[in-house]
Amino acid sequence: MINSFLLFYLQLSLYMQTEAVFKLDKPDFKEKALQWANTFAVGCYFDSNNYPDPYSSFDVLIASKASSELSLKTGKCFHELEKFMNNHQSFCIGYFGYDLKNEIENLQSGNPDNLKFPDLYFFIPENLILIKGKEVIIHSTDPAETWRAINAINLASTDKAIFSGLIESRFNKDEYIKNVQELQTHIQRGDIYEINFCQEFYSHNAWLNPIKTFQNLNLVSPTPFSSYFKLHDKYIISATPERFLSKRGLKLISQPIKGTAKRSNNDEEDQYIKEHLKHNEKEIAENVMIVDLVRNDLTKSAKPGTVKVEEMLGIYSFSQVHQIISTVVCEVEEKSNAAIIENTFPMGSMTGAPKFRAMELADAHERTKRGVYSGALGYFSPSGDFDFNVVIRSILYNETTKYLSFQVGSAITYDSDAEQEYEECLLKAKAINEVLLKK
Repeated sequence: MINSFLLFYLQLSLYMQTEAVFKLDKPDFKEKALQWANTFAVGCYFDSNNYPDPYSSFDVLIASKASSELSLKTGKCFHELEKFMNNHQSFCIGYFGYDLKNEIENLQSGNPDNLKFPDLYFFIPENLILIKGKEVIIHSTDPAETWRAINAINLASTDKAIFSGLIESRFNKDEYIKNVQELQTHIQRGDIYEINFCQEFYSHNAWLNPIKTFQNLNLVSPTPFSSYFKLHDKYIISATPERFLSKRGLKLISQPIKGTAKRSNNDEEDQYIKEHLKHNEKEIAENVMIVDLVRNDLTKSAKPGTVKVEEMLGIYSFSQVHQIISTVVCEVEEKSNAAIIENTFPMGSMTGAPKFRAMELADAHERTKRGVYSGALGYFSPSGDFDFNVVIRSILYNETTKYLSFQVGSAITYDSDAEQEYEECLLKAKAINEVLLKK
């Protein structure tokens, strides 16, 4: 059987004329490749941080220099994306903003948007680098020159500053608790039974060193879907642990996260916290509700009778938190990739259930347009496979307007304690605050 990386390699050979394989023999190559990609107007760096993942085709993907771009506001984004991919049988890398929900459902986003990112953005890279184990595959017009240019990067720097600015919140604690209690009245009335309620932390007139911020965040909080994405003057810096949706051949894979507990530096206490999460009825109920929603979403693209839960309530540990992750899969019906994404977007873990009413209430109670936050970032491959994360635990930065933002959310149910949900939000923001505020 051909392994996933070899299949990926064969796909690349079909899509680009020039490729070469090099040996990864220097520990700083990845860091240099990130710096090199950042010299272009558009570039990205996706790192799995060596987390075991049977559905990942690489350890690191690096892409740069857009030969073609698709940048859109909500309207006919999925239709235009399908045309764009049909015209470019190649790797297509980018993101779906959360507010694409407005073209999927009869919804609006009335909250202010200070970041000014496109609702959808994808690009076709002229340079693509894949790292798997000790192999580096470079696809470009001149792979040997690309290899030389990356290795020639000088990493020496005395600049340790990464951020200056004042971080503020859209909600104080009392305001947050009041909104949670109001949302719980909707749960009591039966309007919804779960909602992901989010709040923004932000900084006006902020200065940020995006590369160093990403490097520090990835050091403090390494995750299987860590991402750096540069879109001209706009940046996505992400330490997300969550996969939204992946396609491998005829198989669709979704891995919603619901259920969070803090880590402890004491091994015995940390194990106790992990076991408590495993048996926490409230956290389990949150995950089960979203698994049901994801199963329903997948049926829209699945061959009848093929939707199943491959893993239910798995406990996974990251540097900052323990999480409950379930894996839902199906065999895909013959549909375009744009249609498959549209059928499942936005992801249930960031909306609630029922999805439409939860999204409606979230807009009414939140104070910021979500934009890229709680959207999805990833790639489509030339074979038709794809992989997208959930944009959480992420910093968004507009270099021109000097506006920085990161949002956090938690699942509100009937049994939620509003004060504990507020503390969970602070826990999810902990790694970002540590990186930005460290002196």
